[in-house]
Amino acid sequence: MRIYRTPDGIVVEQSSKYRLFPDIPWDSLFQQDDLASYLETQRSVPLDSFGLDNLLPPIVGQEVWAAGVTYFRSRTARMEEASQAGGQSFYDRVYEAERPELFFKSTGHRAVTHRQAVVVRRDSCWTVPEPELTLAISSNGRIFGYTVGNDMSARDIEGANPLYLPQAKVYDRSCSLGPGLLVRSESLPGSTEIRMVIRRQGQEIFSGHTRLSEMKRTPEELVEYLFRHNSFPRGCFLLTGTGVVPPSGLTLLSGDEITIAIDPIGALVNVVE
Repeated sequence: MRIYRTPDGIVVEQSSKYRLFPDIPWDSLFQQDDLASYLETQRSVPLDSFGLDNLLPPIVGQEVWAAGVTYFRSRTARMEEASQAGGQSFYDRVYEAERPELFFKSTGHRAVTHRQAVVVRRDSCWTVPEPELTLAISSNGRIFGYTVGNDMSARDIEGANPLYLPQAKVYDRSCSLGPGLLVRSESLPGSTEIRMVIRRQGQEIFSGHTRLSEMKRTPEELVEYLFRHNSFPRGCFLLTGTGVVPPSGLTLLSGDEITIAIDPIGALVNVVE
């Protein structure tokens, strides 16, 4: 089952059929023990067709958090960033530590979705997208769905000093989620591939991919740490880290197009401003 947020209400895709639920608050989806049963009790109307060109971000009252250094490639990239400030060992130690790196990323009003624009900070000269599997987590800490995430990152700002991480990561339109939620009870297999392509003036300038099997930590482990002494009454999202990192000579420019695809969730496309 896939769920999309639209200006007309919530659209549910199941067995290639679409139904519109015009009355359901988005946040209520994150408060159910049995989402399928909940939807069966709600008023809906069938849709003859449905497209992905006019979506709203799949987030209202949820917080977005992120995990760092969960892939070996991310560890290497973060150490490269930190080398200018002599902080390489921070990320090496996080990769090997029992406790993961978790940080706040976004709120609903800062987030964008499929076919909307992400932004490069004006005070950054080295910004890249980070393609990430994103967990949809209920208010009681249960992973009930998945979406595609783009964790925009100003690598030069973070690399100057690890204490600048919030400025490198948290700003308007620095987080993209979508296009919708894939709701399933089973975990995604390790063979699940995350692919990213960056195009400039129609030409591919970068492509890369990784698999969930390359993650050092499990989604369940990350969620357990996130919910330690933390409550999310309207649920939350958790970006699980990236294993695809563009080379150090590449920075995003206005007009670039970023495509991140995770089967069977879908593809998230954003243009850069």
